[in-house]
Amino acid sequence: MNNRGKSVMNRFAPVAALASLGLLATPAFARDAEIEEPVRAGPPATVFDGDFLSVGVGVGYNASYSGSDDYNVNVLPIIQASVWGIDINPRPAGIAIDFIPDPDEGVGFSAGPMVRLRSDRVDAEDVNDDIVAAYGELDRAVELGGSVGVKFPKVLHPYDSLSVNVDAAWDVAGAHGGMYWSPSVTYFSPLSRATAASLSLSTTFIDDDFADYYYSVPTTNTLLPDEDVLPGFQAEGGMQSYGVNLLLAHDLSGDVTDGGLSLVGIGGWSKLVNDAADTPFTSIRGNNDQYFIALGVGYTF
Repeated sequence: MNNRGKSVMNRFAPVAALASLGLLATPAFARDAEIEEPVRAGPPATVFDGDFLSVGVGVGYNASYSGSDDYNVNVLPIIQASVWGIDINPRPAGIAIDFIPDPDEGVGFSAGPMVRLRSDRVDAEDVNDDIVAAYGELDRAVELGGSVGVKFPKVLHPYDSLSVNVDAAWDVAGAHGGMYWSPSVTYFSPLSRATAASLSLSTTFIDDDFADYYYSVPTTNTLLPDEDVLPGFQAEGGMQSYGVNLLLAHDLSGDVTDGGLSLVGIGGWSKLVNDAADTPFTSIRGNNDQYFIALGVGYTF
């Protein structure tokens, strides 16, 4: 596979950033995967040469709020694109833009703005816990910030890569009024010409304003009988969670380079820690182990 083919495989799996990704694609399995390349006189023309757009939709199963042990089914949009050398990559309920083009060879860098919506407990009907819902609906946060990263190709074989990335964003809508930052490490490898896997490890840190808004509990609640009132709790910032996610993507034509339809599956686990785990919303009414599963279909033009 030539340099352009390697670049195509590294662009595959359009929702690898969701969050923030199970079957484990071990290095041995990646090395054993056969990636057949027909003999060509020159570089292949692919759907990813220049501008492209990947769009899709998925169905996700995730906790009804951060720290909940009840789960909801949600419809998730998927989008990834490259226009005039500017990459648009997905984030949970948002996007990140990369202004730095990837080189054909060697270490690559990424940097650009990002935006996401945070809709935790904005609708009491979606909380699935009457006691937590009685503590009121929260405002939707609009988080604006940036993302920077570095990608190392050819880690274990000629077609894989290891990426290190940091997202940081601040609420600009006056909801929690705070910020978070999230470093992550992602290993990507094709398993065949049609199938690719992405394994991500990540952690998230939050400031005091963020922690107070989502995890503090007032000492009284007139909407609940005394026996149902949760203990008062004042949350502070720090590490919020750590977790792992696995993404598998398969091109239905059998060749990722020609675009078209693809199937995507994601499985993830994260663990809330510190005050995000100690708050009564989690420790009494929920669980600090959080799971996420999604299946989707996409189309690349």
